[in-house]
Amino acid sequence: MVSKEHFTIKRTLPLLLIGLLIFIAYLYFFVGIGEIAEDLRRANLFYYSLAFIAVFVEIFFYTSAWQGFLVPLSVKVPLRKTFQYVWVGLFVDLLVPAESVSGEISRAYLMVRGAGGDAGKVVASIVGHRILNMIIVLGGLIVGTIVFIVNFGLPLGLVLGFLIFVIAGIGVSVLFLIFLSVREQATQKMIDWILRLVVSISQGRWSLDSLRAKSQKMLRVFHQGIEVLSKNPKNLVQPAVFSLMAWLFSVLIHFLVFLSLDYQVSPSQVIIVFSIINAIQAMPFGVPGEVGLTEIAMTTSYHLLGISIEISAAATVLIRVLTLWFRLLIGYITTQWVGIKALTGKLE
Repeated sequence: MVSKEHFTIKRTLPLLLIGLLIFIAYLYFFVGIGEIAEDLRRANLFYYSLAFIAVFVEIFFYTSAWQGFLVPLSVKVPLRKTFQYVWVGLFVDLLVPAESVSGEISRAYLMVRGAGGDAGKVVASIVGHRILNMIIVLGGLIVGTIVFIVNFGLPLGLVLGFLIFVIAGIGVSVLFLIFLSVREQATQKMIDWILRLVVSISQGRWSLDSLRAKSQKMLRVFHQGIEVLSKNPKNLVQPAVFSLMAWLFSVLIHFLVFLSLDYQVSPSQVIIVFSIINAIQAMPFGVPGEVGLTEIAMTTSYHLLGISIEISAAATVLIRVLTLWFRLLIGYITTQWVGIKALTGKLE
């Protein structure tokens, strides 16, 4: 496990550095390094330190929300372990260019192995958690867009068009996940197609019948788990509250960064850009952490919504230190810790 992580880091580190260099080149040619450096130098360390705390609080609420899905499905695991698995998932997300999916697979694997939970139930908890988070992001984006239009008027045509595209994309994704969660036959057809593709690529190393039998068993438990969650709406109250709190602290990170730069930003501006960046990071562009693309998109989005390019760039630098590099560091430490426990037989 540890050796594989080192191999992944060696492969992805050059890509991270290339993305970082692209962003630096963008700052040099389109913003001005000197102006940004001056803004960063004047940053208030007290408010910026609070942003680091907000990162941990956000992940704690995010973890608690997932725990709220696991408990009704009788997947018994201490919150501290779930917290560790979430950090490992975040670490994998940032390194493997298949945002969220790779991290969720890692979380599912660790939860099944470490907690002895049924794979179908664990996947049901992850899918339910993802749907809930997407609904909250979608609602926040819609409200933020409406508030921005009321207060500032219609944004530039390109921005408005992209916002509509993002809203539609998230909405379609939510409906698609809900459809697969309630229609077992449709899900089985999709999985059969994937399995046939896998068997074809493996050139006979895996048996289609064996894989199909395992998938049908897991899918049956998955849909039973979804049914348990949907039949008792009370089970969703606690995860919904925790997910909303996690979302609020995610947004608070941006506010605290702007506050550290002594700039008053509107809630609608932050929510819109935060939602746009979430949508971009959900697209696997093949770049670890979407480094370079995310920074340029964030800087440009804040600027198009009325914030000066220098402040937008400085805020982006500080935000990405928190949401990328700091998370990468904590995720790496946690992954090493979980790996060491696995090697010593203490993951169970």
